[in-house]
Amino acid sequence: MFDVFNFELIYREQNAVTPLVVMMCGVAGSGKTTFSQQLEKNGFVRLSIDEEIWATNGRWGIDFPMERFEEYRKEAEDKLRKRLIQLIHEKQQVVVDFSFWDRARRNEYKKLIENSGGKWKLIYLKVHTDELRKRLKLRNKRFDANSFPISDELLNSYLNGFEVPSGEGEIVVVN
Repeated sequence: MFDVFNFELIYREQNAVTPLVVMMCGVAGSGKTTFSQQLEKNGFVRLSIDEEIWATNGRWGIDFPMERFEEYRKEAEDKLRKRLIQLIHEKQQVVVDFSFWDRARRNEYKKLIENSGGKWKLIYLKVHTDELRKRLKLRNKRFDANSFPISDELLNSYLNGFEVPSGEGEIVVVN
């Protein structure tokens, strides 16, 4: 999937003085978790809201009612935000496996990272809508923390609300 991406663009930004935080950005099914796991294999600490919700509350719509998802998402994000600050203070390299679908949240995290002593890279995974639908159809059959069920209706909602990064220092990866 990311055969042509040169991960050295990220790895050479790492140093022991100023920790690097990679912010993943993309719609559901764009490959954020796959990309993040590659960084994790190379020493980054990966933070994932989906995995935090799964570990704490189980699977959406099965172990807890769908109406509670937003509450659990906020709790998970608060916990991971505190963990992010702690990791930056410990000089750890981090990859944040969130969607970062809106500019305001991206800017909020950039400021948080910088104020905590880190530096950031924003990786935007750009995927054609037909490919997203194909990936999500396969992913919806899995049963794990990263297989949050996404219907066509929900995907359309995500696509309509997604603010594509532009002029934000992003690295665009066509995937």
